[in-house]
Amino acid sequence: MVAPSSARLAPSETSGAPRMTISADRTASGLALAVIGVGGLAVIGLWWSDTVFIDGFGSWLTNAGRITGLLAGYVIVVLLALMARVPALEHTIGTDRLARWHAMGGRYTVSLAVAHTLLIIWGYAVTANTGLVHETSSLLLTYPDVLMATVALLLLVAVGVVSARAARRRLSYETWHFIHLYTYLAVALMFAHQFSTGADFITNRPARVLWSAMYVAVGAALVWYRLVVPINGAFRHRLHVVEVRPESRDVVSVYVSGRYVDELHAQPGQFFRWRFLTRDLWWAANPYSLSAAPRPGLLRFTVKIAGRHSAALRQLQPGTAVLAEGPYGSFTAARRRRRNVLLIGAGVGITPMRALLESMPGDPGDITLVYRASSPDDLVLRNEIDQIAAARGARVHYAVGSRRRGRPDPLAVGRLQRLVPGLSHHDVFICGPDDLAARLRKGLREAGVPAWNIHHESFTF
Repeated sequence: MVAPSSARLAPSETSGAPRMTISADRTASGLALAVIGVGGLAVIGLWWSDTVFIDGFGSWLTNAGRITGLLAGYVIVVLLALMARVPALEHTIGTDRLARWHAMGGRYTVSLAVAHTLLIIWGYAVTANTGLVHETSSLLLTYPDVLMATVALLLLVAVGVVSARAARRRLSYETWHFIHLYTYLAVALMFAHQFSTGADFITNRPARVLWSAMYVAVGAALVWYRLVVPINGAFRHRLHVVEVRPESRDVVSVYVSGRYVDELHAQPGQFFRWRFLTRDLWWAANPYSLSAAPRPGLLRFTVKIAGRHSAALRQLQPGTAVLAEGPYGSFTAARRRRRNVLLIGAGVGITPMRALLESMPGDPGDITLVYRASSPDDLVLRNEIDQIAAARGARVHYAVGSRRRGRPDPLAVGRLQRLVPGLSHHDVFICGPDDLAARLRKGLREAGVPAWNIHHESFTF
C-alpha cells in the first residue's frame, strides 16, 4: 500500500538541541591503517627470515621479485577485506574512504605483480645465463602453476586498465562492476601459485598456515556479508516497490516498503545497494542514497537517469521485489563536531543532503543548505526542501548557473563566505562530483575551515 503524500513529505521530528558527537572515523581509520601496516611489516619479516644470503646480481633481482610477489599477495587480500562490506568498517571508516583506499591499493597491487613477474624472469635469466625469452618460456612450461599465475596477472592488469579514470568515464557502473568480478578469479589463480613455487611457503609450514588463514578469513567475510546477509535480509524484510514517482524530466524517486524495516537501522546520509528482481535488473546492485529520513516501514531513494539501469527504474511496477544490501556509509550526523552546519549538495548529490536537512538535530539558524544546479529545472525536491527549511528555521540558498568556462563559480569561497557568515566555525558536508568537491575542499580550507570539519562523500565509482 502506498503511503499518503503527507507521510512522505512531512519533515521528521528532530530534537531542538544538536547532539555534538565526535565521530570515530579518524580513530578507526588510523587503527585500520596501523593494522594493515603491521601486516605489511610481517610480510617483509617473513621474506627476511627466509633469505639466507644474497650473492650476485641475479640473486638480488630474484629476491626483489620474491618480496614484490609477497607484498602483492598481501595487498590484494587487504583490498578484498576493505570491500567485503563489513559493517564495522563501513559505519566507522565510511564506504567513500574505503573505496579510495581500495583504488589506491589496486594500483599498488598491479604494479607489484608486474614488478614481481619481470624481476623473477630477469633474475632467473641472469643466474642461468640465458635469454629473457628462453627463461620466460621455461617458467611458463616447466614451473607448476606459473601459467595460471600469468593468467591472473593479465586479469589484474585488465581490471587496472578499466579502473583508470579515462576508461572508467566511458563505462557504465554495471560494466565496470562486472569486469571487477574477475579479480576473484585472479586471486584464486594466484593463491595456488604462491604455495607451489613460493620459496617462503614451500618449507615453512607455519607461514603456509597463517597465509591460508588470512585468505580463508577474508573469503568467509566476503561470502557472509556480500551473499548470506543480503539473502537472509531479503527473506526477513521482503522489501518491495510501492511507488515510482517522477521528480523532473530525468529524476525519479523510488519508494520501498517491507517488514521490520526499522531493524535495518538506516540513517539519513547512508545508502543501500539496490537490486530489483526483474528480468532485466536482477543481476545489478547499484548504490543509491536515501533521499528522505526513513519512515516506519518506508524507505525512499532518488535517482538521476544516467544509463540503462537507472532509466529502467521508471518502469518498475508496484510489488516488484527488492534485495537491498546495507545500509552503508558513515556520511551521517555522527560526523558532526560543531553546532553550526553547512550542507552543500550539487546535482543528484542533493539526495543525502535533503535527508540530513530533514533529520539533523539543531535549533533554528543552526543549519544552512546550499544547493548547486545548472538550471532551475534541475532543482529536484525543491518543494520538499523549502517545506523542511520553513518548518525547521533552516536557511537554504540555491546556487544556479552554467558550469561552462568563463562563468563565475556560484560556489566560490568568497560567495560562500557572504552566504554563510562565520563559515570557518561550521561543519561542512559536501556531496557532488569529485572535481567540484575538490575545489570546495580547497576553498573551504583557505576560508579557515579545519580539514576535520569538512566531510565529503563521492558518488562516483
